[in-house]
Amino acid sequence: MSEHIDPTSGASDDPGLRQAEDEVVSLASDLIRIDTTNTGDPDTLVGERAAAEYVAEKLGEVGYEITYVESGDQPGRANVIARLPGADRERGGLLVHGHLDVVPADPSEWSVHPFSGAVQDGYVWGRGAVDMKDMLAMSLAVARRLKRDGITPPRDVVFAFLADEEAGSFQGAQWLADHRPELFEGCTEAISEVGGFSVTLKDGVRTYLVQTAEKGIRWLKLRVRARAGHGSMVHEDNAVTKLSTAVSKLGQYRFPLVLTDSVREFLDGVTELTGWDFPDDDIDGSVAKLGNLSRIVGATLRDTANPTMLTAGYKHNVIPSVAEAAVDCRILPGREEAFDRELAELLGPEVEREWVGLPPVETKFEGRLVDTMTASLIAEDPTARTLPYMMSGGTDAKSFSRLGMNCFGFVPLKLPADLDFASLFHGVDERVPVESLRFGTRVLDRFIRNA
Repeated sequence: MSEHIDPTSGASDDPGLRQAEDEVVSLASDLIRIDTTNTGDPDTLVGERAAAEYVAEKLGEVGYEITYVESGDQPGRANVIARLPGADRERGGLLVHGHLDVVPADPSEWSVHPFSGAVQDGYVWGRGAVDMKDMLAMSLAVARRLKRDGITPPRDVVFAFLADEEAGSFQGAQWLADHRPELFEGCTEAISEVGGFSVTLKDGVRTYLVQTAEKGIRWLKLRVRARAGHGSMVHEDNAVTKLSTAVSKLGQYRFPLVLTDSVREFLDGVTELTGWDFPDDDIDGSVAKLGNLSRIVGATLRDTANPTMLTAGYKHNVIPSVAEAAVDCRILPGREEAFDRELAELLGPEVEREWVGLPPVETKFEGRLVDTMTASLIAEDPTARTLPYMMSGGTDAKSFSRLGMNCFGFVPLKLPADLDFASLFHGVDERVPVESLRFGTRVLDRFIRNA
């Protein structure tokens, strides 16, 4: 491992901000130690309530009035919301949100225990370190600092710590948007995960990627029904065979390349910074120049439909009457109808389709909030440049965009040039540099005080 931690980042001269910097690492470590694994199965869920109670206690210590809400569908699916009144109560508010839950982790695969919150080798280690207890810790540290020091931001700021993002947000952001929208009354813009981190392109050229768009999610179930029978007999009407053929066809299908506004603006920005060309007749090949980042960008060039699970049968010598498959579909903004048409043509009428899903989200990379993001980064990193990008996954922004908010991914982290940050999301040995947390706390503090 050759990752280099930049030691040049300095602490703030502001005692209150310095205190926030000092506590952000312990907050991140504490949150990681609370196992909030979300498998999607209500019977195996742990920790969300404990994490929410921890956050509520930390906010209450400095005087916030806390709203603690559990989903009406599943007790224990806890959400914490706190509002800091701004100077201009008529101006639209800012929502700063993050999710408490994490995906599972197998300790046998890790260098440290995934729920140890270990602080070593210049990093905070553990499941959630980058997705997204780093942002929870920074938001909590800044929220405490602002209240403790009596700082009034320009407009209302709502801090939200949410359940269930890793399994679709049905007990978190979606539930709140449907049942408790008044908690976010007046909020017109929001920031959260998977943006704001730095990428070093070449020759030390560093840019910070602000997430302005994300693909839609469709968790698709395919089902084929046929005639059951004995496994020893000739059987041409076999559900398993028909489903396998359909899944293979779908898994190998390549959806058409579509350059959305967000992706085109990103590629144009990279060209300006580096001189690299991304010709229309070789976008796939030229994106490889982006190195580790190419996996993120490559997934936003077209829709994807990846088979993930197969279910059929109950006995070796019985041909089942039903076979099912799960497919993880990610759809570009504006492509929903075309995706449905192509899927129907590809699979044919014998394959039943049902799904749950969340729509794509896209907002423009412009305006006062974007300018404040850039200025806040430049204040800590004078060479900083910002670029918009689209992420291939989904976030709670899908729920809050329904309430009329423009949503951005902005978790400001100045990262070592040789750290493969993208691989750490849901990956083994997930970790975040200590100095990145301190840097992000300073940037986030400046951003909120000027947004």
